[in-house]
Amino acid sequence: MKSKVIIDTDPGKDDALAILMLARSQNIDILAVTTVAGNSSIENTTNNARYVLDLASHHAPIYSGASKPLIKNLILGNVHGNNGLSGVTVTKTEPLTNDAVIKTFKILEKFPKQVTIVAIAPLTNVANLISQYPNSTKLIKELIIMGGAIKVAGNKSPVAEFNFFLDPDAAKIVFNSGIKITLVPLDICNQTAIFLPEFKKLRNSSLYEPIINMMKPYIKAIKKFEGQNGALVYDALAAGFLIQSDIYTTIPMDVRIETKGELTNGMSVADQRTWGEKNINVQVVNNLNRDKFLNIFLKLLK
Repeated sequence: MKSKVIIDTDPGKDDALAILMLARSQNIDILAVTTVAGNSSIENTTNNARYVLDLASHHAPIYSGASKPLIKNLILGNVHGNNGLSGVTVTKTEPLTNDAVIKTFKILEKFPKQVTIVAIAPLTNVANLISQYPNSTKLIKELIIMGGAIKVAGNKSPVAEFNFFLDPDAAKIVFNSGIKITLVPLDICNQTAIFLPEFKKLRNSSLYEPIINMMKPYIKAIKKFEGQNGALVYDALAAGFLIQSDIYTTIPMDVRIETKGELTNGMSVADQRTWGEKNINVQVVNNLNRDKFLNIFLKLLK
């Protein structure tokens, strides 16, 4: 039986890889793609979502959502180029529907406790869903979230990961919601880069040219802005968890999101003490088999 999925995204090159993986997986039924501002403007992320779905020859509907965070000013990403997908030419203009929240709720009503939301962007849309439709928390099967930094430095501030830094208020609402959450944090993403020679194994795929054209400038930007070698494929790891969770391990944790700290805004604060009462609200991915993930990644995109 196929897993029913809504992808909440701000494409973004790692988002593009995640969408392609899910679109190519025979075990995934993408019911909708919802877009949010983050890696680029809402106009760009929505156009980019159409570009990526077209690459995959997939016809999931696209519903645009939040154009800015709940409270903070919008800060765009810097590793994906001006339009979010530098290296390729996005020609189609996808209309902004501004109805991601209501469309998501309607899908959840139609398929109660059957839909996983793969949230690979700032959590503004998901927080708006919870705020506007409180009953949605009982309808979502699971949230798979790419975000946060548990034991490692942040990639947007010394302590905060990009998605949570952009909209910490939204992340706080989501983490306090009681929804079942699996978190794919920077800790594991930093250990699972994919390198250019590995992308070149896609050479006979119809996706090879657009992927390689996106990854070359992305790898350079990751090196410049984050000091890491290779393509950090953050969101693809969240997609991979849904596709084959048994190559991952998780640990239960109490994780809260800081929204008021002068230096710690957006920090994912994990209670790592070995004593004291905890309110476990998330399963945190703490390991995965990189070789098996890479095999799945290459097999799907070939």
